[in-house]
Amino acid sequence: MKGFLNRVLIEEIGNVAVVKLSRSKKLNALDMDMFRGIRDAARYLMTRNDIRAIVLHGEGRAFSAGLDAKSIAVSTSALANLEELLRRDAGSTSNLAQDVSFLWRKIPAPVICAVHGVCFGGGLQIALGADLRFTDKSTQFAIMEAKWGLIPDMGLTTSLPNLIPRDIALDLTFSGQVFNGDQALQMGLVTRVCKDPIQQAIDYAKNIATNASPDATAAAKKLLHATYDDARVLRLETQLQRRLLGSWNNLAKSAQAFHLPLVPGFINRNPIWSQEADDLAEAKLQEILNGEASST
Repeated sequence: MKGFLNRVLIEEIGNVAVVKLSRSKKLNALDMDMFRGIRDAARYLMTRNDIRAIVLHGEGRAFSAGLDAKSIAVSTSALANLEELLRRDAGSTSNLAQDVSFLWRKIPAPVICAVHGVCFGGGLQIALGADLRFTDKSTQFAIMEAKWGLIPDMGLTTSLPNLIPRDIALDLTFSGQVFNGDQALQMGLVTRVCKDPIQQAIDYAKNIATNASPDATAAAKKLLHATYDDARVLRLETQLQRRLLGSWNNLAKSAQAFHLPLVPGFINRNPIWSQEADDLAEAKLQEILNGEASST
């Protein structure tokens, strides 16, 4: 058993790696060590050519309840935490917030996510970073970022639009509605609904590890992910989230979410969402992608 920051454990069963999010008392909510632990576990598995399939699941009653907002954004280190999450190192496609979902796509082995209990916000974005998702019918899903007046910025744009129609994706993002495993299957967000998703994911991974060519599965994964412009959309996620963070309407929505006694109302939409502002932002993004400006 290999551990990462007391948040992520890896157990090996032959050529299968079983990755467990291990913060069950907090429903595997994402604090800074969980972000770092998932990233480090994924990077470690990238180096393991003997691992032929991976199962990702949560310990205890849930896969993940999403961001631990109080730990990350309501603390003395809030600004440092947000900067660490959003900062993109030179030459990197993704930042830390995105690594926890995007890096599973970069591992040249099938990744099966077994989802149970709840899978909210950042937890859902992690699950969507896997190649396959197994769940049971009672699991609760939601894109929760609307609750905070923000957007999903953990790699969702590299996964969600490729799984479901755009209008459904917008509906889920606008509303933050909760839906179950059967509904997730109908929408195309999960691969299978079964009684025991963790065991079935392990059985599936063992079958792949035993009967599939590891080179063929690596090639298939690379082929089917090759057509997406990951660098552009991941940078756009960060750029848009930075516009939202700390804005009046972000603070107003967060005050609602925390049930504060004095909740400010929303103000009119900021002019930064005008076409002119979008054109300027697009030009800046293209400079970054072309290596003409510092990354964000």
